[in-house]
Amino acid sequence: MSLVPGFQRLVATERKKKGRNVAGVDQDELVDPTMLSDPDSFFCEFNGIQIHHKVCHHGEEQTGQPWLPMILLHGFGASVFSWAGVMKPLASLIGSSVLAFDRPAFGLTSRPRHSIWSTGKADMLPLNPYSIAFSVLATLFFIDRLGPEKAVLVGHSAGCLVAVDTYFEYPERIAALILVAPAIFAPLFGDKARKGRSTTDNQRNHFIVIWNLLCRLVGLIVQTAMHVIKGMKDMLGSIYRNILLAVLRSSLSIILVRMIIDKFGIAAVRNSWCDANKITDFTINGYTKFTLIFEMIVQPLRAKDWDVSLLEYTLATLTNSGSKTEPPLAARLAEISCPVLIITGDTDRIVPRWNAERLASVIPGATLQVIESCGHLPHEEKAAEFLLAIKKFLQRTFGAPGEVVFATGC
Repeated sequence: MSLVPGFQRLVATERKKKGRNVAGVDQDELVDPTMLSDPDSFFCEFNGIQIHHKVCHHGEEQTGQPWLPMILLHGFGASVFSWAGVMKPLASLIGSSVLAFDRPAFGLTSRPRHSIWSTGKADMLPLNPYSIAFSVLATLFFIDRLGPEKAVLVGHSAGCLVAVDTYFEYPERIAALILVAPAIFAPLFGDKARKGRSTTDNQRNHFIVIWNLLCRLVGLIVQTAMHVIKGMKDMLGSIYRNILLAVLRSSLSIILVRMIIDKFGIAAVRNSWCDANKITDFTINGYTKFTLIFEMIVQPLRAKDWDVSLLEYTLATLTNSGSKTEPPLAARLAEISCPVLIITGDTDRIVPRWNAERLASVIPGATLQVIESCGHLPHEEKAAEFLLAIKKFLQRTFGAPGEVVFATGC
């Protein structure tokens, strides 16, 4: 008996209606990602993975004072395409090279089939290429490849997790962080947010006292519950992982992924913009051969194993237990000591503005820039305002010499 009544009939109907097409792309004619590359694409091997990346060089970076390079980190379902309109202007702003790369599971980076990978423990297994830990090491690899000891990291949405994790792993290599629509859960309260509040006023405000006590009580309950759950997970770890492996790597999951992308891809694109009417036909037509997931950025649907790799990425995220010695990321945000700029759209429907505001209140010295009439993709929907915010930040922080130069080639 089917676990989901009528599901097999639904799948059969979809196959009959559309065969193996997803957004008009025949899934029987998938090709190696390298065959979909652009003239300005580069590939290099890192830990057995062919990583697709693009670089924009500033023409005068070899003369005078050397400037810091910049690494761009895309979000979930994204690729280097996300940064196409701003890479050259950013190179002129920072007066150095700007590099963007596709993380495994996205873009044109190679997609290894499932294997036995490290779970983050002290073992001799290769690191899971779909994990955040792998992306952190890849980021450091590209910093080394560009030469200077430090670099500026720009993360968008889930790419901000990679940027911040890279900072905590190698703080001496990160000159500054620019977090765009950061998909990082911000704690309700932080030391910086509380500064300037009168302790006496807080004591007199019974609502604040009650609220703080309730928050502490709820926090204690949640911590206790999570401790029990983690204990059960450790005890039944192999069963837990095997069930996830079996479900997420099944043909049923692949069919579901294809159906979701086929039906909701374009809607997800429009939802990422404040004003969907500004999305041109050229842009939409360009996305018909791509996967669109929650953000208006792309992952080629024609690339072999795009669906399998997306499931592997999901599996790596769900089974990532993180470090057992380090506190959660949200609890460490106040430890960031490098310059930080947070950019958000005022009508972001994916990661709401209030979360970015809370992040800025927790990270010491962080600058918050809210772009009006803008959704989840400031660097696409409001490129000029996005670049202006970064220009002011770089000049204030480093005295960066560049000017905004809009150009498509690198």
